[in-house]
Amino acid sequence: MQYEIIIAGFGGQGVLSAGRLLVYAGMLEGKHVSWLPSYGPEMRGGTANCHVIISDEEVGSPILNFADIAICMNLPSFDKFETFVRDDGFILCDTSMVSSEKISETKRKVYGIDATTKAIELGNKAFANIFIIGKLLQITKILRPESIEKALYDVLPEKKHYLIPIEMEALKMGLSN
Repeated sequence: MQYEIIIAGFGGQGVLSAGRLLVYAGMLEGKHVSWLPSYGPEMRGGTANCHVIISDEEVGSPILNFADIAICMNLPSFDKFETFVRDDGFILCDTSMVSSEKISETKRKVYGIDATTKAIELGNKAFANIFIIGKLLQITKILRPESIEKALYDVLPEKKHYLIPIEMEALKMGLSN
C-alpha cells in the first residue's frame, strides 16, 4: 500500500501542519514516509502545499508527478491540483471554501467536508485541517486515529497540548462525516 497525497491551501490553514501530522503518525505506525513542503514568501495568506507519501515500502522520491489524493483547502488549490490527481484517485476538499458547482465540473471523484465552518463552530478555524484528516482516515483507513492523537502530542509544542482534546473531537467528527 502506498498513498501519494498533495495537501494545498492558503498559508495559515494548517496545510503544512496536516502533512507533518500525517507523516509523523505514519512513522509511529512503522510506515515509510516523505513530506516535501512548498510555500510562498508570505507567512499567512500566501499559497502553501506539501507532498506526502505514506507507504509500506521504501519511498524512492519525495517529488510527486501525480497524486492518488489531493486535499484542497480552498478554490485556487482545487483549480491548480484537480488535474494532478490520477484518474482512479480522488479529491478531498473543504466545501466551505470550494463551491459545489465547481466540484460538479470535475471528472474526478470528490469527497467534501464543510471543514472550516465546522472548525469555527468548535471555536477555532485552525481545526479545519483536522476535520479533513478525519475524513481522509474514514475513506482510506491509511492510519489509525490513535496514531494521530499520539502525533499531536509529539508534534505540537507543549503549550498547545490543551487544544488536543478539541482537535480529537474534530478528528472524530471528520471520521463520522
